Amino acid sequence: MNTPSSINRSRSAELFEAAKGYFPGGVNSPVRAFKSVGGTPLFIAKGDGAQIWDEDGNEFIDFCCSWGPLIHGHNHPYVFEKIVGTLQNGASFGAPTKKENELADFMLARLPFIDKIRFTSSGTEAVMSALRLARGATGKEKILKFDGCYHGHVDALLVQAGSGLVTFGTSSSAGVPEAFANQTLVLPLNNEAALIACFEEHHQNLAAVIIEPIPANNGLLLQDRSFLLLLRSLCTKFGVLLIFDEVISGFRVAFGGASELYGIQPDIVTYGKIIGGGLPVGAYGASNSIMSHVSPEGPVYQAGTLSGNPVAMAAGLAQLELCAADGFYANLAKRTQQFVDQINQFAQEKSFPVELICIGSIFWFSFNGKKRISAANQINSDMSAFNFIHHFLLDNGVYFGPSGYEVGFVSSAHTDNQLQYTAEKIMMAIETYYKNQH
Repeated sequence: MNTPSSINRSRSAELFEAAKGYFPGGVNSPVRAFKSVGGTPLFIAKGDGAQIWDEDGNEFIDFCCSWGPLIHGHNHPYVFEKIVGTLQNGASFGAPTKKENELADFMLARLPFIDKIRFTSSGTEAVMSALRLARGATGKEKILKFDGCYHGHVDALLVQAGSGLVTFGTSSSAGVPEAFANQTLVLPLNNEAALIACFEEHHQNLAAVIIEPIPANNGLLLQDRSFLLLLRSLCTKFGVLLIFDEVISGFRVAFGGASELYGIQPDIVTYGKIIGGGLPVGAYGASNSIMSHVSPEGPVYQAGTLSGNPVAMAAGLAQLELCAADGFYANLAKRTQQFVDQINQFAQEKSFPVELICIGSIFWFSFNGKKRISAANQINSDMSAFNFIHHFLLDNGVYFGPSGYEVGFVSSAHTDNQLQYTAEKIMMAIETYYKNQH
């Protein structure tokens, strides 16, 4: 592995300077710019298994995994074979192909809580479409979301909480009209009293509630199952549709995502990331009666030129076939837990206020000691420890997403040796940081 003295990132630095002339901030998605952690972003040249190489030839063990989609690592031979074999016949036709049927059949046969799906090209697009479907199916306009859950860059969901427990959203991005934000209610996570009060006051105008059942875009904010069950029962009681945003958790914590893990049935579910096998794919699904509202069967319009293109469908099917193997999720969760436990035991013995939170193969660095974190406002906003750890790990050949609010992922491609090496370097980074504070 690289040592700090051998790290050369000059080529990445040159490419980043050039990129600033092409793209806002030099990137095509904001967090990639390394603004949270400081320094120059790495420009990645290739990936294989659990490893990536930057344009300077530096090698890293990758725990970003393209922000979650690569559950089998980079360039998996089976997924690669299916992509290349399909691509030989053309990349996109804007017309039906049997690949769409094959992926849909494979998914629906294993997802008992939905009857039909519609493929899109991203998770954001799937969420946007799910909201429109909920409004079209119910005839109501307002949406309820939760502070700390991220659902893509949909105008109505780029909102943050106001000053009260039950508040109308306020825009958290320029370019989002307040009128859009005002159609969205925002609640704190894991607060049953606020949830009940909101339903009692607003249910007549509420089309849907959208939640990440495993919030993993602003820390890993694990919810009590009782809170999710209450949410399900209130939606049923008041005729409000429950949307599970499983763009991250779907096919990651179980084949059926959090819906399967917790045994809770949403009315509409959105997917992305893993179902594309590394290519851009999203999807939303629901019962026959709800999906009958979608055009051309119903009046809710949604379309996409590249939706269901055969190359992405082939990649997704290949990846999900591997995920459906007996014991796949149990084994991946076990290996992740062992990785996390080793680091947590070390931090606890040394009295360092660090804990890795995990569920399935998702994990996150919390710097609140052993304090339970289930809502966004409970996160320690001082990310100096993570920023130090991030750069320390880069210097030692380990790559994490460049933000302390982002989660990490273990893939089936990570070897025991890679996990052990990374655990040792994380422990070294933690100890180095906190010893330097005194």
